[in-house]
Amino acid sequence: MNIGFVGLGRMGLPMTKLLLAAGHTVYVNNRSQQKVRDMTELGAIPTTSLKEITEHTEVIMTCLPDVKTVEEIFLGNDGLIANAQNGQILIDHSTVGIKTTNLCAEGAEKAGAKFLDAPISGGTERASDGTLTIMCGGDKESFDTVLPLLDVMGQTVQHVGPTGSGTAVKLVNQLLVGIHSLAAAEALLLGAKAGADPQQIFDLVNTGWGQSFMLARNSEVMISRQFEGDRAQLRVILKDLGLIKELADTVESPTPLGNLTLQRFIEAAESGLDELDPSAILLPLEDESNFKLH
Repeated sequence: MNIGFVGLGRMGLPMTKLLLAAGHTVYVNNRSQQKVRDMTELGAIPTTSLKEITEHTEVIMTCLPDVKTVEEIFLGNDGLIANAQNGQILIDHSTVGIKTTNLCAEGAEKAGAKFLDAPISGGTERASDGTLTIMCGGDKESFDTVLPLLDVMGQTVQHVGPTGSGTAVKLVNQLLVGIHSLAAAEALLLGAKAGADPQQIFDLVNTGWGQSFMLARNSEVMISRQFEGDRAQLRVILKDLGLIKELADTVESPTPLGNLTLQRFIEAAESGLDELDPSAILLPLEDESNFKLH
């Protein structure tokens, strides 16, 4: 199958490599041409425009950094939808809001194409080994058509309902990611300041009811103090928390912990931590407590 992939970032690049390794013909497009060249060396076919990528593919996937970029790539005057072929399936793996997802789906329908919102979770490690969680909303028949492709990249791949439902499930996931990140930092700091060893706190709590994926993921970073944002950045979680707030307001569902977490992440970003790992949410708490993990 001829596939297009737009967005060769931290997640999109390894996802594209898996598709190539599975034997698919993959046309790629990205702002950074070095990444296009790198993928070309692995067998991908470079394209110079979105129009070109639509002309040669049956399915186009995107994995983009923010709402603005998604809307530009899909809805721009020379974007994917403006150049879509009849029956083409467009899949967005980005994390955006319901409004953006609906606009893309409506535009694709008018163009005679299909749109699936299929955000992903699992980080760069699971994007590399093909074990992502992929939550997909949209037309079930289209989902069934592309399921073999999604299975190349994901270990847990599910159709969760109509347009927007994939986006909603991803935002629920990110709500918990944000809250649990703040909670893990708060808990580890509290225990350490009370005299317990941070590593032992993690080792014990992570076998009890207080365990969580973000506790396991972030404790290692907080204890080692390796806050460089190589795998993820605090600004990404902040962006997602803003989208969650927008969704909660739209459907009138209370998110008191989400609102508090959003505020703490805003403050952290404004203090210059936005490019650090999300676990750096610990640092303002340390300042407030006048105590640091050791």
